[in-house]
Amino acid sequence: MEIAQTLPEPKPKFFSLTLPELTEAIKSLGKPGFRGQQLYRWIYGMGMQDFEKMTNFSKEFRKEVPGMFDFQLPEVLTVHKSVDGTMKMLFNVGTGKSVEAVLIPSPGRLTICLSSEVGCNMGCKFCYTGKQKLQRKLETWEIVGQFVQASRALPPGQRITNIVFMGMGEPLDNCDAVFKSIEILHSTWGLNVSRKRVTVSTSGIVPMIPRVTQAGVRLAVSLNGVNDQVRTEIMPINKRWPLEQLLEACREHCRETGDMVTFEYVLLKGVTDSIQDARDLHELTRTVPCKVNIIPFNEHPGSGFTRPPEKAIVAFQNELIRLGTHVLRRRTMGRDIYAACGQLTTAANKTTPPVVSLN
Repeated sequence: MEIAQTLPEPKPKFFSLTLPELTEAIKSLGKPGFRGQQLYRWIYGMGMQDFEKMTNFSKEFRKEVPGMFDFQLPEVLTVHKSVDGTMKMLFNVGTGKSVEAVLIPSPGRLTICLSSEVGCNMGCKFCYTGKQKLQRKLETWEIVGQFVQASRALPPGQRITNIVFMGMGEPLDNCDAVFKSIEILHSTWGLNVSRKRVTVSTSGIVPMIPRVTQAGVRLAVSLNGVNDQVRTEIMPINKRWPLEQLLEACREHCRETGDMVTFEYVLLKGVTDSIQDARDLHELTRTVPCKVNIIPFNEHPGSGFTRPPEKAIVAFQNELIRLGTHVLRRRTMGRDIYAACGQLTTAANKTTPPVVSLN
């Protein structure tokens, strides 16, 4: 007769635990709860990786900590660096799957663009990630781990100041993991990232927008069409939640938070880039406290779209300015390494840029 073997319980994943969860886990092991705050401070706040150097722990506790939790992080597979300083990191998330995150430098800040899913199910026609299709939603530790690994790759004295959930995947399609990761990254005992320096972008999952409101973070909406016909053609999600529903959800977010919404608008030659489109965009968004980020399309293989000429981009922006829209042109960063907006994917058929060393 075969005797069934009981497998040991897996250790809790440290990088998936909020501070209250970590405190309770430590207390359940018969240790004082304040050790949770100390551990958060060492690992997140100070970037310590060597338990033996955590000097306010007893020698016994230092030896016990590695056995209490699973400290696994997503493995860094490759790092690519653009001529403009943008850095893209490819992470192994197991079973042959991977995701990309991007570090974007600008004066006075360093922004990380995090991924929330392997692939994406939204099917936006101008986005390279959408061609990969959704393969898996990331767990909290895999999202937090992108930030931690990227931070560890930076030179001494450099730190990430801003977070945008604009990488691979639709963040509001993976709400629990995304907003839990924000809570972890925000903790004052850890990384202490201000909620006002965190932006969650959505293609328009209307029922989940209140989660952004409740989290106290910034909302960005990928708009990209000035009427339902155009938007549905390039963003299938518009069939389920058309523009007026989306705009009303944005207005409600603004009423509740006092914040502005950022509308992202991709300029596709002959599709969304005419002067009349600019006028319609102004009219569409004028009842929502907002700023508009216009994004000249970033080409990728098989997209079927092209970037408008510079003259058309400038004319579009100038028309919005003339009408009184708060408009910014997003600076294109990392195009040479497929790190720009809409270019992230782990598909094998894209051109591979040169790999650079972490050192």
